[in-house]
Amino acid sequence: MAAEADADAAATGQISTPRWAEPDGEPILEASGLHYAYLDRYPALTDVSFTIQRGQRVALLGANGCGKSTLLKILDGLIFASQGSYSAFGQPVTEDTMEDVQMSEGFRSRIGFVFQNSDAQVFSPTVREEIAFGPLQLGISREDTASRVEDITRMLGITDLLDRAPYQLSGGQKKKVAIATVLVMGPEVLLFDEPTAALDPRTQYWLMDLIEQLGNAGKTIVHATHDLDALYRIADRCLIFSEDHRIVAEGTPEQILADRQLLLQVNLIHEHSTLPTPPQPPLEPLHRGKR
Repeated sequence: MAAEADADAAATGQISTPRWAEPDGEPILEASGLHYAYLDRYPALTDVSFTIQRGQRVALLGANGCGKSTLLKILDGLIFASQGSYSAFGQPVTEDTMEDVQMSEGFRSRIGFVFQNSDAQVFSPTVREEIAFGPLQLGISREDTASRVEDITRMLGITDLLDRAPYQLSGGQKKKVAIATVLVMGPEVLLFDEPTAALDPRTQYWLMDLIEQLGNAGKTIVHATHDLDALYRIADRCLIFSEDHRIVAEGTPEQILADRQLLLQVNLIHEHSTLPTPPQPPLEPLHRGKR
């Protein structure tokens, strides 16, 4: 199972599947001409088109209110575009197709969404019940579900939280539980909305490290962020949104962060901002000759 594969190296806290050298070129998410407006009056997305290949790590970059979170909800099948088309895993995702139980269950098992606000995602009496909820809803046996829960919580280092109530947890602990509820399903695609927002520095580092490991394991990852400092670690490709809800540029983190004028234009930085620099390779040790 995918969830079990992700937990193979649980004892070390690492995900063991080797990193794909390159995405395999297979389109996994495709959007064409997406439009969305709240209450049919307030635009959130305007003519948004893109293709995401299997194994890519894609950052959706833009100022607050540009449409990043709305797009993630469409990708997760929570809402549907008023115009345009969206396909996942080669199948159209629409209100009609999602009414088909087989299609819906297949889609839900292959794509997972970690919300920005963990309180919106964590609601069961105990952490154990919370993580088990998704697999049980898909008809997975209680025995297999319990095994999945054990594997995922061991991998994330939260086995000590299993019998606690979610409301008793810190923000960082809730985030880990929310991630566990997604990973336990073994999804191929992971969606993160502002993954590092409101987290303490230690938990931010833990989460960026986890996203790197998931990418190394071949997961397709899409995350909405305006945290430019994290880009080099958690993205291979960036889609840039303007404040009028359109994609206006795309490129690698190196290309995007080199275009200061673009970042100013879309309100991701101000004129006095200092941009992050590419990570440098470790220094070679000095070899001193014998005197």
